[in-house]
Amino acid sequence: MRALVWHGPGRISVDELPEPEAGAGEVLLVPEAAGICGSDVEGYSGAQGNRTPPLVMGHELAGRVVAVGEGVEAEWQGRRTAVNPLVPGDDARPGIEQLSRRRELIGVHRPGGFAGAVRVPASQLRELPAEVDARLGALAEPLANGVHANRIGRLGVEGGPAARALVIGAGTIGLMTLQAVVLGGAESVGVLELHDGRRRAARELGASATFSSADELRSATIGGSETFGEAEAPRSAAGDGFDLVFDAVGAEATRRLAIELLRPGGCAVMIGLATDATPVGFHAVVRGGLTIRGSYAYTADDYDAALALLVEGRAGLGELEAVRPLEAGPEAFAQLAARPSPRLKVFLAAEPA
Repeated sequence: MRALVWHGPGRISVDELPEPEAGAGEVLLVPEAAGICGSDVEGYSGAQGNRTPPLVMGHELAGRVVAVGEGVEAEWQGRRTAVNPLVPGDDARPGIEQLSRRRELIGVHRPGGFAGAVRVPASQLRELPAEVDARLGALAEPLANGVHANRIGRLGVEGGPAARALVIGAGTIGLMTLQAVVLGGAESVGVLELHDGRRRAARELGASATFSSADELRSATIGGSETFGEAEAPRSAAGDGFDLVFDAVGAEATRRLAIELLRPGGCAVMIGLATDATPVGFHAVVRGGLTIRGSYAYTADDYDAALALLVEGRAGLGELEAVRPLEAGPEAFAQLAARPSPRLKVFLAAEPA
């Protein structure tokens, strides 16, 4: 079969590989859409150390079951499914199974969806209605990250409801987090993003206001027709601080900014992994009663909630790009790694519909 194989930093190609077979408890799935994630791009560039070449990446996927292994219900044969790619380890604890030390991620620790076929544990399948686009099924994974981040973030806010929120970064994860926060009941959700096209996408997907820089955010006023949350008089858009700030970038500067912009008792949720070490002034954290939460991946319940939002048409990324053949993958990875792109999601499949 044809597969898009990563051979090391900056090296990826379409190769011929042996056809996989479904093992016990597994199915063989033909991907109809597999999305390129920002973490895939970082892996391609060599910025993440959790991928070992040669590797078939692709953990955002949906497709059709073409074979079932021993112990799998025959009814799965021929079904269209989305795939929850996060496979908990045998050390998983209920409610935080994504944090098990022996977890595996399809497309990271085992072959993924940028291929003609992929082995998937039957436990990770979620049936996709016949009328639902496979690209929406592939988006369940990134949206699940946003659903999880919003859920745990709201738990970290003290002294009142999480009414005012800010998302830093409007890539796919940032836009998905934006929608999860809006659907979660926040009164206003701002987005800080450098890229013009991504700010426009954020406005289309429900942002109350968008900002191109931290300075613009601090100096912007609200009130009247430009209201960002209700205010009796014009004041800084940052106001007395946000209840919730989500950092979907993960750079040192964005992490420090997320903490700086909190109101007393607020919560900063760290999602992005662009850099590692980040010095933080803990006097302000302690005296402000601030909560800093790390948000990694999602639980099975978060994934199911995200898929339901997509199937119901309550979330998404607007008009989606057509699914491209695997042969378009090397150029797409190179472009995405070279510079910030207006392309919110690139989908690949061995045999695009």
